Amino acid sequence: MPGRGPRRPGPPVSASLAPAQAPLAAGPSADDLTAAERDRILAKAAIFAPPPAQLADGRRDLVGLSRDELIAEMVAIGEKPFRAKQIWHWIYHQGKTDFAEMTTIAKPMQQKLAERFVVARPEVATVQTSTDGTRKWLFKFRDGQQVETVYIPDDERGAVCISTQVGCTLSCRFCHTGTQRLTRNLGAAEIVGQFMAGRDSYGEWPSPKDEPRYLSNIVVMGMGEPLYNYENTAKALRIIMDGEGIGLSRRRITLSTSGVVPMMDRCGAELNVNLAVSLHAVTDELRDRIVPLNRKYPIKELLDACRRYPGASNARRITFEYVMLKDVNDSEAEARELIRLLQGLPAKVNLIPFNPWPGAPFETSTRAQTERFADVLNAAGYSSPIRRPRGRDIMAACGQLKAEMEKGGEG
Repeated sequence: MPGRGPRRPGPPVSASLAPAQAPLAAGPSADDLTAAERDRILAKAAIFAPPPAQLADGRRDLVGLSRDELIAEMVAIGEKPFRAKQIWHWIYHQGKTDFAEMTTIAKPMQQKLAERFVVARPEVATVQTSTDGTRKWLFKFRDGQQVETVYIPDDERGAVCISTQVGCTLSCRFCHTGTQRLTRNLGAAEIVGQFMAGRDSYGEWPSPKDEPRYLSNIVVMGMGEPLYNYENTAKALRIIMDGEGIGLSRRRITLSTSGVVPMMDRCGAELNVNLAVSLHAVTDELRDRIVPLNRKYPIKELLDACRRYPGASNARRITFEYVMLKDVNDSEAEARELIRLLQGLPAKVNLIPFNPWPGAPFETSTRAQTERFADVLNAAGYSSPIRRPRGRDIMAACGQLKAEMEKGGEG
């Protein structure tokens, strides 16, 4: 074999006298390693599990239950399974939170439900609306933890940016949430509840069928890494996509990840929502510094997982998010390297002007340099819109409002 010197001859050994050689044990396959890593991620997620979706008086929140779980709750109180379908309609299609308003349910049944259950929303601790129409909520949950949710309008429709964790473990250096330690994961009720509370705010109940929706899209790009809270995030998105409730198509939902490679395959197989990847650098050396997760899942592994993602096509491209940091990652040479990396991938690139906060370690790239970067990508056939900064007058940088409110509370 290469690298070994010549083997010294030894005495001949007859086949009959040669000791039996045990077959070499096969090492773990790549699939086995990925499955083991997924198990490790899910085990770690359990450490940061949300509290039970239950009030102090013992009543259970029905929001966030799967259909099967809702049926089980009805059966447990002596009701027929069809009750679950009725209640599902009232909760997720009509948006009702009061059992007394669920008019297809008899009054004795309404009272029975009210004694045992609630249909809750997160408490609105603060709401701010920007001059550009962007609206930001700081939602407070039963244990006092808070997260941010943002509505970003676009003509007669818009996207709701929802959070999946209180804080974050990733410590991305350009992200304000990255400065806040992970406290816990959000439960399915807390994730879907953000979108439902947004609908309350805009009066968008019952779920629109044909007419334009103001809250037409969901981007899972708020506080936290959704693939580190996969089970709760997936459960919430399945509820949102259910055609007999909120009924938002998977093509109107985009999940953003910093590159938790082992969970990307599972997300694609089970949810197959649109995928966005927080790339932000074209070399491992730089990405290791500004997106520390890259040390575990480097760029090549990340892009290989993107190439495996189901449904990716020119009609349904993977979005690569690239925050523009002055004199850090914004040169035309880096734009050309990005083209090389994305070769063969159905991709678009969102160029994001850095949204600074007090004490941030970066500056925003100049408009002229951002446009030069975009021109290189566009010339190569990659759609590269420059995201228009939104909500700067209401601290719309992810995690900024929460941090300011906590700071104010300490004063």
